[in-house]
Amino acid sequence: MVSFEDFKKLEIRIGRVISAEKIEGADRLLKLLFDFGTEQRQIIAGIAEYFPDPSVLVDRQMPVLVNLEPKMLKGFESQGMVLAIGVGDKAVLLHPDTDVPPGSMVR
Repeated sequence: MVSFEDFKKLEIRIGRVISAEKIEGADRLLKLLFDFGTEQRQIIAGIAEYFPDPSVLVDRQMPVLVNLEPKMLKGFESQGMVLAIGVGDKAVLLHPDTDVPPGSMVR
């Protein structure tokens, strides 16, 4: 069990994808650049197999865990984690049902 106090430590913000590309030599990784209103961040996400044309992700809004410790993946720094749902052999991306300002906090 996770305490509510621990849950409150997670900073989940809505970002808008401004670029998306496959990482050469990595079957599962996409390099996504997000706009969070006051900053941009690079997120490396293991969703390439579900999005053979990464350009379909551009301009989509989705929640990102932004206070996760950065990690190097295939030579690229990932500065957060995209939240998605694994359904069978698919990844389903979460998104607001209406457009919200980039950087909006998920509460």
